[in-house]
Amino acid sequence: MTPENKLRIAQRLDELGVTIIEAGFAAVSEGEMEAVKLIAKAGLKAEICSCSRGVRSDIDAVAKSGASSIHLVIPTSDIHIDWKLKKTRDQVLKITEDCVKHAKDCGLVVELSAEDSTRSDRDYLKKVFATGIAAGADRVVACDTVGVLTPEKSYEFYHDLVSCLSVPVSVHCHNDFGMAVANSVAALRAGCSEVHCTINGLGERAGNASLEEIVVALKALYSIDLGIKTELLYSTSQLVSRLTGVPVQPNKAVVGENAFTHESGIHTQGLLENPITYEPYDPGMVGIARRISPGKHSGSHAIKAAVEAMGLHPTEAQLKDIWLRVKNVGDKGKTVTDADLLAIAEAVTGLATPKAFQLQEVTVVSGNNVTPTASVRLKLNGKDVNGAAIGVGPVDAVINAVKKAVLETEPMVLEQYHVKSITGGTDAMVEVVVRMRKGNKTATAMGVREDIVMASIDAVLSGMNVLTALNGNGAGSAEQKKEKQ
Repeated sequence: MTPENKLRIAQRLDELGVTIIEAGFAAVSEGEMEAVKLIAKAGLKAEICSCSRGVRSDIDAVAKSGASSIHLVIPTSDIHIDWKLKKTRDQVLKITEDCVKHAKDCGLVVELSAEDSTRSDRDYLKKVFATGIAAGADRVVACDTVGVLTPEKSYEFYHDLVSCLSVPVSVHCHNDFGMAVANSVAALRAGCSEVHCTINGLGERAGNASLEEIVVALKALYSIDLGIKTELLYSTSQLVSRLTGVPVQPNKAVVGENAFTHESGIHTQGLLENPITYEPYDPGMVGIARRISPGKHSGSHAIKAAVEAMGLHPTEAQLKDIWLRVKNVGDKGKTVTDADLLAIAEAVTGLATPKAFQLQEVTVVSGNNVTPTASVRLKLNGKDVNGAAIGVGPVDAVINAVKKAVLETEPMVLEQYHVKSITGGTDAMVEVVVRMRKGNKTATAMGVREDIVMASIDAVLSGMNVLTALNGNGAGSAEQKKEKQ
C-alpha cells in the first residue's frame, strides 16, 4: 500500500478503537518509513508501533520513524535458528539482550516477539523471554508462526507462559489450518492481555487472526466488550479490501457479503417471523443490513418481503407469478439480481416504479498517453445533473463521473464490480454485475452489452434505482395504497 492509503487505514483503526497499530516495517523501504512517519505524526489515540528484526539498523529505523513502540522479532525455534539465522542458541540469547537494551536506549516501548515460538523448545523459549525482560522488554509475544496450534494446545501453551512471566503476554496466530481466531480466543482465556489481529484476516499465506471475528465472538459469545466500535466493522472491512485490492470472500464470517444474506425459503420464512431464528446476532451490530436474496431457493414469503421493500404490493396471484418467474430464471443457471426482481415484479404488476436515474448522454475519452476522462448527463428525478471525472481506465472514469453527478443528493458507493465475457470473439457480449450501497442497504444489478462501458453504466444505474426504491422512493406503492383506501 502507499503511505497515504496506510494512513487512511490507520485513521479508521483509531476511530474503530484499536489501541496499538503496527504501522509497518520502517527498515524495509523508503515508502514504509514514510508510512510509519505519517501515521506517527497523525495525532492518533492509539500507540503506534513498527516491526523490526533483531538487527541494530532495523531498531534505529524504528526510532527514526517516530513510532513509540517496537515489535522486535527474534526467532526462537531450532528450525529457524539453525536454518535461517545459522547461529547457536547462546548467540540468539546475546542478540536478544543487546537488541532489547538498544531499543530501550532509543526510548522505545519494547514488545519482544518470539518467532516460531510454538515449535520452540519451551524451556529455551522462556529463557529468551526472561533474558529480554531482564534487559527491559515491556511485553512479550509468542508467535504461532505457521499456525500449528489447536485451541486446546493454545490454552495450555499461553497459560504456561502467562503463569511464569512478569510482563504482559500477547498472542499472535496464523491461519494455516483455519484456527487462528479459535487459538487467539483460547489464548485470551488463558490470560493473554493483548491479541495481534488484522482486518479481514489479511496476512502471510493463509493470513492472520481476523480482528472482526475475534471482537464479535468475544462480544456475542463471551459477553466481553473490548471497546471496539463494532458498527464500523463492515465499512472498515470494505475500506481495507478496496485499498489492498484483496476482495473479501462472500462467505467470510461477520463481514462477508453472504454473512446476513438469506435465500432459502425455509430460512427466510422463520427470519421474517423473528430474525433470531437464523441470525446469531443483529447485523446492525457490525454495520450491515440483512438482505433477502431472490433466487430459485426463495420461498414466497421472501419474494413478497423483497418486492414490498421496493415499493410494490402484488396480489396473491401476482406474487405467485413473480415467484415462479424467479425460480425459472434460477433454474436456467442465472443469478437473479435485485434489479432483475424489480423488473419481474414491475412486469407482472404492470406498475413500473419511476426510475430516479436515467442516462441521457455519456462521453468517454481514452487512449495512449491520454488520461481516461468521462462526462455524463443524467435525469435525476426529472432534473438534469452532470458529472465529469477521470479514472485509471474508461470504465473507472465513467463510474466516477456518475458518482460525481449524484454525489450531493444521492451518495452511493460501488462496493463490488465483476465482469465476464459471455460469448467469444472481440465483439463478445459482456456481463457486468455490481453491488451498490446507500447507508446500510445494498442492491445487486447487472448490465449486458457488447460495450463494457455501457454495460457498466447500465449495471450501476440499475443498482442505484433499486436502492432508491428500497429507501422508500418507489412510486408504485403510493398508487396501490390509494387503490386500497
